[in-house]
Amino acid sequence: MKQLIIINGPNLNLLGKREPEIYGSETFEDYLNGLKSKYSNTQIEYYQSNIEGELIDKLQEVGFSYDGIILNAAAYTHTSVGIGDAVKAIETPVVEVHISNTFSREEFRHQSYISPNAKGIVIGFGLKSYDLAIESLMN
Repeated sequence: MKQLIIINGPNLNLLGKREPEIYGSETFEDYLNGLKSKYSNTQIEYYQSNIEGELIDKLQEVGFSYDGIILNAAAYTHTSVGIGDAVKAIETPVVEVHISNTFSREEFRHQSYISPNAKGIVIGFGLKSYDLAIESLMN
């Protein structure tokens, strides 16, 4: 059984409430329950923090023992050299995920400090982006 973890960054705890025209109206917890049912042969854990250092700590904690990490660092994607360095330092493959198409948004969202060290990137498919990331780690 594969062991995966989804790590979400700042403000993603507000999914379902925050800008539903961009992020949808479903909470991540409801979505996660569906993922766990769909991928019942996979252990899927979830972690969310609004604090950059806590995200780095979690990456280091799981980055040598899990089979895959799905990382949506949210706004930290575009600002955190530290998170990018943490992804580079660990052995577990990381798939970078974004719910919205970051390239159709503000210019500053076009830069990612994670992408150069990620196994792959899934951008712009709504919450379905997480499904696609899991599929990529299963194959």
